[in-house]
Amino acid sequence: MKAAVLFEAKKPLEVTDVLVAKPAAHEVLIRTLACGVCRSDLHFVDGAYPHPLPAIPGHEAAGIVEAVGEEVRTVKPGDHVVTCLSAFCGHCEYCVTGRMYLCLGGETRRAASAEPRLRLANGDPVNQMLNLSAYAEMMLVHEHACVTIDREMPLDRAALIGCAVTTGAGAVFNTTDVSPGETVCVVGCGGIGLAAVNAAKIAGAGKIIALDPVPEKRAIAEKLGATHSYDPLADNVVAEVIEVTKGGVDHAIEAVGRPQSAETTVKVLRRGGTATILGMMPLNEKVGLSAMDLLSGKRLQGGIMGYNRFPVDIPRLVDFYQRGQLDLDTIIAERLPLTRINDAFDELRKGDATRSVIVFDQ
Repeated sequence: MKAAVLFEAKKPLEVTDVLVAKPAAHEVLIRTLACGVCRSDLHFVDGAYPHPLPAIPGHEAAGIVEAVGEEVRTVKPGDHVVTCLSAFCGHCEYCVTGRMYLCLGGETRRAASAEPRLRLANGDPVNQMLNLSAYAEMMLVHEHACVTIDREMPLDRAALIGCAVTTGAGAVFNTTDVSPGETVCVVGCGGIGLAAVNAAKIAGAGKIIALDPVPEKRAIAEKLGATHSYDPLADNVVAEVIEVTKGGVDHAIEAVGRPQSAETTVKVLRRGGTATILGMMPLNEKVGLSAMDLLSGKRLQGGIMGYNRFPVDIPRLVDFYQRGQLDLDTIIAERLPLTRINDAFDELRKGDATRSVIVFDQ
């Protein structure tokens, strides 16, 4: 099969031939049909986050099940599926207490002594990134890294649900549990931030504030449900948000991964408000609250993958799309073949586009 392999950080990916193993017990072989280009992948490609190399990035994907190994119970050949990096074992402390998104998932990967799932044409092993490695024509994953969806769902839009929407919408539905009428501010209107804006509308939020320096992204946020939008680089943006919400927002969601954005997220909170950080910050950065923030009852939390329970959440999000409540069509900026994966990352570095999707031949 063809796959986009990262051989060295800060270097372009190479589309080359890769061998994929046969499914072992609890494994699923998926023919990839679409994969969103997520900033999380860019962090590894650009070397901001370390990862063993060579590796195949890509984690926001959808496809069709080609084959299954022994003991697979959740999917079957022919099923349309969405993958999720929150692969879970199902019986650790985190899983049995309903926090599957925290599972370390050791049992969902092959043992070091086993045959690797992926190899180069010369036989050298290729590391699987985030349990998936979806910039490839085929994926070999644990059955607890994918979920069956309605066959009528377009797979190029379904792919976005695997990460951007699960994270952004999950931040609203699960992590913050937004109540009808509460105010929400989303800092950063990429795929995750736009999904959070859309989900806040679905949840019945009152004022929904979108902050992004790119006017086109602010316009898309307003189309998806933002009642107000501002440039976060403007000198008076915090004061404007506090004024329009009469004291600040109940929930602020950071979806960029920059320290300045996290600082803004805390500043726009009302007394007792909660800031949720979704973006992947540089590893040497810290985010915190001041003494006055603490005295004001403000709270700060992470929101890894929207605190998802993806086998339940993803089919529900598909239903939201099919009923016209979740707008995935607007989020997609362009569709590209795998051979243009590096162009997609270049666009992501510029920060102007919302979401590119790599599409594979049917």
